[in-house]
Amino acid sequence: MHMSLDGFVAGLNGEMNWIKVDEEIFDYVGKRISEGDTALYGRLTYQMMENYWPTAGDKPEASKHDIEHSKWYSKVHKVVLSKTLKDESLANTEIISDNLFDKINEIKQQAGNDILLFGSPRATHSLIQLNLIDGFWLFVNPIILGSGIPLFVDVKDKIKLNLLNTRQFTSGVTELNYTVERQ
Repeated sequence: MHMSLDGFVAGLNGEMNWIKVDEEIFDYVGKRISEGDTALYGRLTYQMMENYWPTAGDKPEASKHDIEHSKWYSKVHKVVLSKTLKDESLANTEIISDNLFDKINEIKQQAGNDILLFGSPRATHSLIQLNLIDGFWLFVNPIILGSGIPLFVDVKDKIKLNLLNTRQFTSGVTELNYTVERQ
């Protein structure tokens, strides 16, 4: 997840035009994402993704990243957290509208690779409150927004983290990769 130095993942109105993404980051993230076989989204992020990625790789001006991510998106199992979105036979998509703790734990117990959460601050907040996040893969952008949608809200208990690695990109973005320390 991209965030500002002061902990915001979007502006007050969801603006993300401050996020620095270039080929170096696309290549790095693309390799990591290709290892995941389940993508988890909140409703708004899912609808943004669904409006773009299914056909992004087919366009004549599609970049290497668009082609690769579009292929991955078409085959990945998608899980959407939403109380309003209805399961209308969405391809390779599962909607979770209740019993979040039990249903996410069921998915975590299934065979497969990583479950990757994309954007979705409200979904992230819910998952943090239920202690369902096993790690944080953060891209800290060199900007202070001063206000916006925070990554962490209403955290009830301390969350101890173990740093796996960091990486500095030429754009000034810094990756921080943590696992959650379980007691």
